[in-house]
Amino acid sequence: MTDEQRKSVALEYLRAFDNGGVTSTGGSILDLFAEDAQVYFPKWGVAVGKANVGRMFGEVGGTLRSIAHHFDDFHWIFSGGDLLACEGTSHGVHRDGAWRAGEPQWGAGRWCDVFEIRDFKIHRCFIYLDPDYAGGDKGRYPWITD
Repeated sequence: MTDEQRKSVALEYLRAFDNGGVTSTGGSILDLFAEDAQVYFPKWGVAVGKANVGRMFGEVGGTLRSIAHHFDDFHWIFSGGDLLACEGTSHGVHRDGAWRAGEPQWGAGRWCDVFEIRDFKIHRCFIYLDPDYAGGDKGRYPWITD
């Protein structure tokens, strides 16, 4: 696969999140994953296998009312192999409240996903972000002031 082909799979995955887990062809976001895929999400852990990835997406996604990735602002890092990373921003509504990257600067909405994509399937996706979407966990960080 080329870097652009891997990027197209990653973009399809991110667009499916914005579309409630449905791909551009009407399929499930899970169709983009290999059977033995690994997905990491902060405070959840690593899901192994499509069934567990689906469970994790259901549990994490169940806390989100909406999400929109800012595709025009993505930064792509290619390894020349199966690994690539995408750094970006988002906004949306979590069950605890809304978020938008940069509002405030210390808040949620900035993320980085590291993918391993082979044979047009995601074999690994490790998601790095602040899962405190609504910014409620301020008490443990003395540098955060309203």
